[in-house]
Amino acid sequence: MNSGRPQLSGTFGAVSSTHWLASASAMAVLEKGGNAFDAAAAAGFVLQVVEPHYNGLGGDVPILSYRASTERVQVICGQGPTPAAATIEHITRLGLRQIPGSGLLPAVVPGAFGAWTRMLAEHGTLPLGQVLEHAIGYAENGFPLLPGAADAIEVLAPLFETEWHESARVYLPGGRPPAAGSRFRNPALAATYKRLLREADAASGGGANLEAQCAAAENAFYRGFVAEAIDAFVTKTEVLDSTGRRNKGLLTGQDLADWRAPVEEAASLRYRDHMVYKPGAWSQSPVFLQQLALLEGFDLRAMGLNSADYIHTVVECAKLAFADREAWYGDPDHADVPLADLLDPAYTAARRELVEAKAAGVLRPGSPGGRVPRIPEHAANVLPPAREHWMNQIRDGLPTVVRAAEARTDTCTIVVADRFGNMVAAVPSGGWLKSSPVVPGTGLSLGTRAQTMTLEEGHPNSFGPGRRPRTTLSPSLVLRDGKPVLAFGTPGGDRQDQWTLGFFLAATEFGLDLQRATETLAFHTDHFSASFTPHESHPQRLVVERDCAPEVVEELRTRGHEVQLAPEQSLGKVCGVGVDREQDLLLAAASPRGRQTYAVAR
Repeated sequence: MNSGRPQLSGTFGAVSSTHWLASASAMAVLEKGGNAFDAAAAAGFVLQVVEPHYNGLGGDVPILSYRASTERVQVICGQGPTPAAATIEHITRLGLRQIPGSGLLPAVVPGAFGAWTRMLAEHGTLPLGQVLEHAIGYAENGFPLLPGAADAIEVLAPLFETEWHESARVYLPGGRPPAAGSRFRNPALAATYKRLLREADAASGGGANLEAQCAAAENAFYRGFVAEAIDAFVTKTEVLDSTGRRNKGLLTGQDLADWRAPVEEAASLRYRDHMVYKPGAWSQSPVFLQQLALLEGFDLRAMGLNSADYIHTVVECAKLAFADREAWYGDPDHADVPLADLLDPAYTAARRELVEAKAAGVLRPGSPGGRVPRIPEHAANVLPPAREHWMNQIRDGLPTVVRAAEARTDTCTIVVADRFGNMVAAVPSGGWLKSSPVVPGTGLSLGTRAQTMTLEEGHPNSFGPGRRPRTTLSPSLVLRDGKPVLAFGTPGGDRQDQWTLGFFLAATEFGLDLQRATETLAFHTDHFSASFTPHESHPQRLVVERDCAPEVVEELRTRGHEVQLAPEQSLGKVCGVGVDREQDLLLAAASPRGRQTYAVAR
């Protein structure tokens, strides 16, 4: 295997993200004396500006971190909950069988801002202005527009012009779609950041106290002018959405005022000599742990990296873990989510026995603790024919504009390690330009994560008031001997915990350096229902990049997999940072896929 990029190493700091401007901004913050928490937040805000087709200020983010001074791993949950008025009856009274993937009906509390500011208040060191200045600068002065963003704007331009008028004001400067590579500005978003900063400074004595600054900024967002703008728009405006009708949303200013990003213990599993940490079962993250638990019973090294045996075994274990996700995952504050039982060694051993030489053709959830599993059905909405191309696009709940044979690598990632021993991994998403109209006067769109929920009563992921939708966002952090050695993530919706699993196994089982691990063959299964509308599933489908050995592809087909070949180097954008304890070096790597992820180390 020839590495397309070198693994980067240094002693001062290591950064990797899905956009070079975010990576550069994070390193600039480290250069100013900031720590990994400051740098990750700065990059997170920049990503909201430069990747508007994948995330935004109105979106969400789970943040996984290790703080050296406390030697603890924690999760900050930036997945906002559903509104207090969210009920299954409200949706079904509209004649719908599933929650739409766009518009205002699926909007939830925007959690990203509160998560970043809570992290800064507890762990940051620099004034909020120094963290936000890069995002403000790019929003105000412009940045080169990515081709993916330009494509999305061009396809959606008729929708913006005829229905989503505030989106037209933001994304159609001069009344026309901007060209890829052109210098694009979002002055309304810049004004929102600047006003948040002004109010934070005014309430905290000019920024001398970071905790007070962050509290004031949160107040301005969740109980001040941003919440007021959201309330006025969502509660009073009927918006055309993917149903083909105009609907008001359920989100109110009170929903924002009642929320603060919670701090939680991470879910964890020991895999050989590594302790792997993930967010809880309000996300899909524990499927990564379940896959590792299953795979620990196989001799993967003897199979060989990317052999037919290896790919078959990894995919069949993924099917079992994701079947459990479908049956059991949801907000543990509102449902019985038996995570301890799902990770129990005896349960895992019994599940492992289901892996056979032939590809499984049905979804097989388990019965943790003797419970009876329940897979929700995703009945399709009865919708009028889509006469416009953009209507077909917004009926797909993912942020990307869907093109033939396109790899779906939506969402963003940022990982940072600093010289102080801190490490942060975050996967921002939501609030993308395709999700819902820009809220007037703010420059932001709301996230539509409630589309991932089911309308079946009694399921752990049922739609209901104040519940966190089961998000696909899934950062990872790994310790060895109690010290952080690896943090990573990738865009990719449901496939995140398959693509990052391949990266992790390549590095830990097969000894590849981090960069080569990001470049190794990627594959995934679509055996289970997608989290996003229209919730399609493709039992037995196995997608693998075209540079997979032909004899391996043939063997996989012989075993019953419906192999679909994707373009070479097209699946995922894994970003990783690590620590070489023997050499006392910080490491950084970024997948070449997508031609925009960049790592920096000094």
